Amino acid sequence: MNAGTPHIHHIDVRGLEPPEPLERVLDALETLPASDHLCMLIEREPRPLYRILAHNGYGHSTTVLPDYQYEVRIWRRAPDA
Repeated sequence: MNAGTPHIHHIDVRGLEPPEPLERVLDALETLPASDHLCMLIEREPRPLYRILAHNGYGHSTTVLPDYQYEVRIWRRAPDA
């Protein structure tokens, strides 16, 4: 792995009822190393999560997979200079 390449941690929350997917992602973010990414698989777009991420200094990108599942990649944003 290159020094500049983040390690990706995967979490699969498909099939869980709300609010468990949100709780599991937030728990995982508490221990996520600063330079790593969290990649979540879920069967619906987690819109409430986006606001929480933005409020707490995280960025994200969401991809709709061919089977209509969602892959959400989350990372810590660099502090504003």
